[in-house]
Amino acid sequence: MPLTPEARSLLDMAYRVGAPRFHHLSAAQARHSFEKLQFAFRPEAPAVASTVEVPMPRPDGTVLLGRYYRPLSGHAGERLPLLIYFHGGGWCVGDVASYDVVCRELANESGCAVLSVEYRLAPEHPFPAALDDARFAFDWAADNADLLEIDAERIALGGDSAGGNLSIVTALALRGAAIRPRFLMLVYPSTEIRSERPSRERYADGFFLDRETLQWFFERYLPAGNTEDWRASPMRAASLAGLPPMLVIGAEFDPLVDDCEAFAARVAAEGGEARYHAFAGVVHGFFTLGKVFPEARQAVEMCAAALRRHLRDGRD
Repeated sequence: MPLTPEARSLLDMAYRVGAPRFHHLSAAQARHSFEKLQFAFRPEAPAVASTVEVPMPRPDGTVLLGRYYRPLSGHAGERLPLLIYFHGGGWCVGDVASYDVVCRELANESGCAVLSVEYRLAPEHPFPAALDDARFAFDWAADNADLLEIDAERIALGGDSAGGNLSIVTALALRGAAIRPRFLMLVYPSTEIRSERPSRERYADGFFLDRETLQWFFERYLPAGNTEDWRASPMRAASLAGLPPMLVIGAEFDPLVDDCEAFAARVAAEGGEARYHAFAGVVHGFFTLGKVFPEARQAVEMCAAALRRHLRDGRD
């Protein structure tokens, strides 16, 4: 189908009005531009039972920060399932504050607690810093289940774009661990840096996530050129067997859409459970822009239903 009217309006704003593109900006400028976009086009923030800023101290004395949400449906003292959320932004932009609304929505609609992680960003902290933070956040949450009042046996990993990538790679690294994620919630995840699938060219120009923008992200996250490392490109892993069940959401007019579909298909071919759904007519980034895209509401509802099914209903 063609672009939705909302997607066309967003693209008109980005290109015809002359909004700066990330690849023309410094990292600081790109972060400010991304924050303005998120704050301008996200829905109103729903109330939740509580939000708490959570410090996660590392052994080296530094602290990883997160924001912890309890849903309105939760009861005091109830051990809830947990979604650990990693925000998008090409490993270079984005933050917990920009993703506050979607994390509130996911908490309330899934009935799960949500821990949104402020992982370190490139270029100041290139690969594998963000991945190390993602793994640390999982281990910290599992070790501090009593403090968080969550069930360590019911933890999901999730995120959009770069955050989806961190979720996949963390789950791959945790195969065989005593405590592992039970579900993956992946919204247009980055699965392969050097992909040659048709959508990379078909939507390389004029569809928000331009070829130059992707390259800008990759060069800053991977200055050493680690594009073949499975920890950057999980599609390059020798095996995808043993991953938890997952929901993979794509966007029709996204250069990453063929990569997302191929990743879900490979997981299924290797014996995993991977549900794939691409939203028609929309572009990369729609998930958090609910003031613009009605599909964002549908995607949140789909994610929340999957979280309930895998973490609350007792079915794998």
